[in-house]
Amino acid sequence: MTFHLVAWLVLLDPAGRVLLGRRVGVSYGTGLWGLPGGHVEPGEGLAEAAAREAWEEVGVRVNPADLHFLGVSRYDLDGMTGADFLFLARTWEGRPEPRQHTSEVAWFAPDDLPADVLPWLLGVLTAHLLQGIPLSEQLDGLAGLRLFPGK
Repeated sequence: MTFHLVAWLVLLDPAGRVLLGRRVGVSYGTGLWGLPGGHVEPGEGLAEAAAREAWEEVGVRVNPADLHFLGVSRYDLDGMTGADFLFLARTWEGRPEPRQHTSEVAWFAPDDLPADVLPWLLGVLTAHLLQGIPLSEQLDGLAGLRLFPGK
């Protein structure tokens, strides 16, 4: 079984909105809105992967050292297993624009996302960004998102 190690970047503007890109030409979630992010390459750090993906997908440069770790969400759904690591950036260089694997970009309030987002995104953003919960799990056979609040 393949284990997917994925890094996502939450770009947060001064109004508290999250940047999403509409995914195209990808193996998962084509046509849906999602965060900039993707698989961590061999030998690459998690924060570096999130920064690289932001540049490749939405054309902004972030310094990996400036990223804030939000949390990790383990998943075992529909035959896919992995862990999503989420990082937060409040500063970046460049103007967000659609690039590789993205057809459009837009800003959304994290608690008012469009209907056509990746199915797990609202729960994960609510847990990690809005509630500050460091660990969540999405498992087949369990209703909803399991949360593990920090102490």
